[in-house]
Amino acid sequence: MKLLKRQIDKFLDDWFKNPKHKPLIINGARQIGKTVSIRAFGKMHYDSIVEINFVLEEKYRRIFDDGYDVDTILKNISMLNPSVKLIPGKTLLFFDELQKCPKCATSLKSFCQDNRYDVICSGSLMGIYYEEIESNAVGFKEDYKMHSLNFEEFLWAKGYSEDQVEDLYRHMETLTPFSRLEMDTLMGHFRDYMSIGGMPEVVAMFVKNGHFGGTLKLMRQLLKDYEEDITKYAKNTDKAKILAVYNHINTFLGKENKKFQITKVARGARSREYLGSVEWLQEAGVVNVCYCLNNAELPLKGNYVPNMYKLYYHDTGLLIASLDEEAQQDLRENRNFGTYKGAIYENIVGEMLIKAGYEQLFYYMNDNPALEMDFFVRDADSLIPVEVKAKDSATTSLNHLIEWKSYPDVKFGIKLGYKNIGWNGKFYTFPYFLGFLIRRWLQNSKRVKNN
Repeated sequence: MKLLKRQIDKFLDDWFKNPKHKPLIINGARQIGKTVSIRAFGKMHYDSIVEINFVLEEKYRRIFDDGYDVDTILKNISMLNPSVKLIPGKTLLFFDELQKCPKCATSLKSFCQDNRYDVICSGSLMGIYYEEIESNAVGFKEDYKMHSLNFEEFLWAKGYSEDQVEDLYRHMETLTPFSRLEMDTLMGHFRDYMSIGGMPEVVAMFVKNGHFGGTLKLMRQLLKDYEEDITKYAKNTDKAKILAVYNHINTFLGKENKKFQITKVARGARSREYLGSVEWLQEAGVVNVCYCLNNAELPLKGNYVPNMYKLYYHDTGLLIASLDEEAQQDLRENRNFGTYKGAIYENIVGEMLIKAGYEQLFYYMNDNPALEMDFFVRDADSLIPVEVKAKDSATTSLNHLIEWKSYPDVKFGIKLGYKNIGWNGKFYTFPYFLGFLIRRWLQNSKRVKNN
């Protein structure tokens, strides 16, 4: 498989160059490329790599049984494998599948204080419960959350340079519309990205072959793999509930309001009994949860209803793979991404926002007066509604949120659709493919705001 360029590559290089770097934990959903990226980084920067996989090599889970002193741990490693090369200052210890050996996380404090060996841990956090860890090495480690490929990484995979992708941001920053050629080309790439998602193995197959053949089969296998992982890692008392939630995600995304309703997952199901299941899937990186705001106002955190939410797949390719045959045929033959009640567009925008660094997703729904907004983000002093349009239809809710005095925190909005860049005095319009740049733009760009 082609080695794909990833954003984590630069992060790892910067981490290595920092003389005070701490042990690193890289977590995220399974099969998103964590191990491949770490191995490539290790080969480039170290004379020796000691890789231990706690799933495939169970015997290594015992290397911490005699305590967390670094020399004792290394002695136990070399006892199990005498051929390992442990060169101070030139060795990377790579502990993979951390979730199967919580004691490993406890050892990171010792490695940080010892400072002779670099340590990177990787894991999906599927089934890991921090109460099982004696100490979470707070202050003695660094964490990095990895995702499947975002649209920028997808463009890299297609052969675009960093400068070419950076030009997209310059258009956004200066509110310069794209030419027809640029719009058609980039929107074509974005449709491809929506179709297959960002799972590395799928992207590599698509780029290598130049067509979609085989990608759907691979995507559906990934869905099955996730289901098997839930069965493998979830506690026995939770497995049925977690699987029930996981297997109903596309069911509710196909509804008009897309709200996930636990009471309709199983007979007699109660929301409070399933909250842990949703959190488990979220922690494992399998789903993105979008909570309904109590009120369309700041602050965002704490201002939402815990049992009112939408669930999105962490990778839109998995949503595509979960659809029935009729929807699949419509997508293949007509490229009709407006099917499934606009869920595909919502899913990918939510995915882009999470991958851009937003920790939580929020939406708003109000019956009196009738208002509905797909997402909310914020900048330093304002609440920003983000409307996702599968079709170029009316933007009534967006206009009301900006115009009505009952929403003083909303000063302007963002509309994403099949439209070029624009500003109408109330909201900015951007094509879908710029969604991955929204957070950067809000943080850095000088914008006109509606007062």
